[in-house]
Amino acid sequence: MKIFNTIQEFQSKNQTIATLGTFDGVHLGHGKIIERLTQSAFDENCESLVLTFFPHPRMVLQNDGTIKLLNTIEERALLLEKAGLDNLIVHPFDQKFSQMEAEEFVKIILVDQFHIKKIIIGHDHRFGRNRSADINDLIAFGKIYNFEVEQISAEEIDEVSISSTKIRNTLDAGNIVLANEYLGYNYFLTGKVIQGKQLGRTINFPTANIKIEEDYKLIPQNGVYIVRSFIDGNLVYGMMNIGTNPTVDGKKQSIEVHYLDFEGDLYDKIIAVELLHRIRSEEKFPSFDALRQQIEKDRITAKEFIKDLR
Repeated sequence: MKIFNTIQEFQSKNQTIATLGTFDGVHLGHGKIIERLTQSAFDENCESLVLTFFPHPRMVLQNDGTIKLLNTIEERALLLEKAGLDNLIVHPFDQKFSQMEAEEFVKIILVDQFHIKKIIIGHDHRFGRNRSADINDLIAFGKIYNFEVEQISAEEIDEVSISSTKIRNTLDAGNIVLANEYLGYNYFLTGKVIQGKQLGRTINFPTANIKIEEDYKLIPQNGVYIVRSFIDGNLVYGMMNIGTNPTVDGKKQSIEVHYLDFEGDLYDKIIAVELLHRIRSEEKFPSFDALRQQIEKDRITAKEFIKDLR
C-alpha cells in the first residue's frame, strides 16, 4: 500500500475506485466497505483509494479537543494495508480546505487528481463548503464528469456508526472482550518504551513503561489487563496496568506492561500491545507487600487464561 500525506502527492495515471471517511477503528463495518472497494477495483482493473483527513474535522471545525480516536494515523494505515488497500491519502484538514466548493472538490480532486471511475460513498455523505452538497449532487456531478456513484446503504452506515460508538463505550467501560468482537481484531496501543520509576523491579515484577505520544488515542478504562506483543518476531504475553499507581500515591496515568517469560532490553523500542482480557480494576493497597501478593495472583490468572490460547 502506498501512503500519501497530501492529495497533491498522489500521482497516478490509472483510474481509481475511491471512498472517503475517517475509518477510525477499521472495524468489521468498515471492513465490509473496504472489501467492496478493493473487489470493485480488481473487477474494474483500477486502483483502490481511501481519502481520509487529519486532524479529525471535528477537531478543526468545532474546536473539539476532547474527541478520542480508536487508532492513531499509523495504526489506521497498518489496518487498511492489511485489508488490501492500494492507496491511502491522509490529507491535512484545515479551515481553508473546508471552504472548498463542492464542484471544485469533484473536478480538481476526484476527477483531475484521482482519475476517478467510481466513488463508493454513504447515502448521508455531505461535502463541500458548509457541507452544502449531498449524494444527489454527487450523482449529478458523476453524470457531468463521467464517473459512477455507488451508495452505501443506510443500514450499513448505521452499522458503522453504531459499531464505532459501541467500541468507544465498551473500551471506556473496560470491556475489552466485547470491543475486540466489534473490531474483528484485538484493540492495541502503540508506544515507545521509556524509563519509569522502576518500582516494579523492587517487587520482582519489572515493567515496560509505554509512552503514547498521540493524546487523541483512546485509552481503555484503568485496570489490569492480559496482553500480548510481538517482540523481535516472537509472540510474548503479559499483564498491563493502566492507571495512576495509587498504592504509591501516583497522580499521573501510566501504562506499564510486565511480560511473562521474557528477558531483554526494551528501552526506546516501539511496541504494539494487544489487549485480550481485563482482570480487575486498579486498587490502592495498604502496603507494597499487599500489592505484590495481588500481582502474583494476577500473574496466575493471566497464565491460566493464556494456557487456553496456546
